[in-house]
Amino acid sequence: MKKKTLVLGASDNPQRYSYLAVQRLTAHDHPVVAIGKKEGVIGNNAIIKEHPALDDVDTVTLYLNPAHQKEYYDYILSLKPKRIIFNPGAENEELYDLAKANGIKPLEACTLVLLSTGQY
Repeated sequence: MKKKTLVLGASDNPQRYSYLAVQRLTAHDHPVVAIGKKEGVIGNNAIIKEHPALDDVDTVTLYLNPAHQKEYYDYILSLKPKRIIFNPGAENEELYDLAKANGIKPLEACTLVLLSTGQY
């Protein structure tokens, strides 16, 4: 099942986990929207800086530390995703609680591990 995923904190640096996540999500045929601090490209996916209105977002996967997440709270919640994945280093109790309060499943996990073990 294809799960539309927003990668928040995307980077065009091949050494970053967000870069690998975009590549692997695409390889698993999940539609990806990549948002980062600066524009760039990962494979065929453009990294954008805007916060577009999106429909049918299944998952938001975070690659931002908590200090940089706050500016995205309203945007993330407005998308009404089914879940938010807090990758290692992105754990955030405040956003975790906001997600639960809004009927969104918060998950402290690694997107790359979930994909490689078939749990995504």
